[in-house]
Amino acid sequence: MLPIDLVANWGKPLAYLFYLLVGIGFGVSLETAGFSISTKLAAQFYFKDQTVFKTMFTAVLFAMPLLFIAVGLGWLDYDRIYVPPTYFWPGVVGGLMLGAGIIVGGFCPGTSIVSTGTGKLDGLLFVLGAMVGALLFGGTVDRFYDFSNSSYMGRFTIPDWLGIDTGVVVFVLVLLGVLLIWGADAIERTWKKREGLFDPATADKEHRILVGVSALLIVLGTIALIIGQPSQADLWNRVAPEKQPLLDSRAVQIHPAELREATYNPLMKVIMLDIRDEADYNLYHIQGARRLDIDQMPSLIPDLQNEPDGTVVVVMSNDETPATEAWKILVSKPGINAYILEGGINHWISIYAPNAFDPIPNPPLPNQPDDTLAWQIDQALGANQPGATPTQKETGIEYTPKIKLQKKAPTGAGGCG
Repeated sequence: MLPIDLVANWGKPLAYLFYLLVGIGFGVSLETAGFSISTKLAAQFYFKDQTVFKTMFTAVLFAMPLLFIAVGLGWLDYDRIYVPPTYFWPGVVGGLMLGAGIIVGGFCPGTSIVSTGTGKLDGLLFVLGAMVGALLFGGTVDRFYDFSNSSYMGRFTIPDWLGIDTGVVVFVLVLLGVLLIWGADAIERTWKKREGLFDPATADKEHRILVGVSALLIVLGTIALIIGQPSQADLWNRVAPEKQPLLDSRAVQIHPAELREATYNPLMKVIMLDIRDEADYNLYHIQGARRLDIDQMPSLIPDLQNEPDGTVVVVMSNDETPATEAWKILVSKPGINAYILEGGINHWISIYAPNAFDPIPNPPLPNQPDDTLAWQIDQALGANQPGATPTQKETGIEYTPKIKLQKKAPTGAGGCG
């Protein structure tokens, strides 16, 4: 499944050569489209030459449905594609400043490098100015550090914002994008006619190309809408041949003693996720365990995937059934080393606090769907009961170690927008 770690698969020489060729190809494409000419770039802001807008917007509109079609077909892992985290107000201010700089200087950072590569002095001056600006920012960022890190929204996308299916969002954005391209083309035609630069033959050729490109974009958007994005059931079905045997052989259900021992292992970072309801969590939970509802699990996955090597995620419920469902969600995505607390909180209490509470008569059998707390706890103790806090390393309890540290697959990084 894409993306592929080219360095790991091809070795550094071939991978770096490929990167170089892609970079050269991108630079040639920008130069061919006229992106190294500052007056051409600035003209779009004065509603004259819309080549830059039409070219870049068309590229974005092609990339978007193709990307999500690949995700929908299971060819691409979207969670391993770098999406810059959103800092809303700093982003607004930074975007306005960048836009003003592009209008004044005639370049964005990427096109200024292309211009410099073709020997243009204005491009070189823009690159030098960008470097000076970066130095000034680095030297003064502490003065406005709180603002630059404010309104953090994480990996926030339009489907997250609107709560609408990704396929629908892609289709609507493609339609809006096509309309914007046609609008930009109409504005450019009007300006050329007014300035006496309109060539009917060239305009007719460009019109035919625009019609064909628009039709292809709408087709791709429609395919993305029909295919949609994989459901949780789809994701699990893709990994079930590999993961289901681990469940069946109980290779991922770790003993409470192993969890306790893991919290003292300097090579591990243990993240405990308690997916019980708030009432049971407030009655008793392991110190350091974070409570969340199982439907919140997908939104947590990108953060868990970005955790460093050696991170171990342990999900727990009163017994095992809900925790198993949560585990399936986690392991349906790559890069998360997840385990289930064997027997859940009921088992933990039976080992570390058996005399603190009375067992409930006729408790439910293990792994029953109702996942009932099997101990009578009369007040909300949270993690304040001594048995809830692993105060020392585990001794005297035999168990079969099951946790295996994993090295995460690399995640791609973003570039100039």
